[in-house]
Amino acid sequence: MSGLASFAMAGAPIAGGALVGLLAGNLRGPDVRALIKQDMDLLAQLPPEQVERRAELQRVIDIRVDDIIAGVDKNRTLVEMAQSYRGNWRDIVVFICAVLFSIVWFEVADRAKGQFWPMFIVLILLSIVAGAYAGRGVIRALRSLLRHGDDQ
Repeated sequence: MSGLASFAMAGAPIAGGALVGLLAGNLRGPDVRALIKQDMDLLAQLPPEQVERRAELQRVIDIRVDDIIAGVDKNRTLVEMAQSYRGNWRDIVVFICAVLFSIVWFEVADRAKGQFWPMFIVLILLSIVAGAYAGRGVIRALRSLLRHGDDQ
C-alpha cells in the first residue's frame, strides 16, 4: 500500500493544478437574463397603484439590462484581445520559469520518495511545451523582422 500512497502523493500537485484549471474555466456568474425575466414577471403582477415599487423594480431591471450590454462589450473586447495575442515575451518568461522550477525541483526534491519522478516528468513536459510556444513566437518575430527589412 505504501507504493500506492507514494504514487498518490506524487500526483497531488499535478492533480491540484488540473483541478484549479478546470474550476477556473467552469465558474459561472448568475443568469442575469433569468433574473430580468423574473423581475419583469413580478413587475407585471404588481398592482398599478404601487407606483414607487414599480418604479424601483423598473430601475433594477434597467440596471441589469445595462449590465448585460456592458458585459457583451467587455466580452467583445476580450475576444479581440485574445485573437490578436501573439505571446512572444510572455511565452519566453513562462519557458524560463518552467526550466528554472525544473532545476529547483531536481536539486531540492528527495529522489528516494516516489513523489520526485512523476512531478519531474511533468515539469520537463511543461518546459517542452512552453519552449515550443516561445520558439514559435521568436520565429514569428524573426520572420516579421526579416519581412519588414526586405520592404525597406
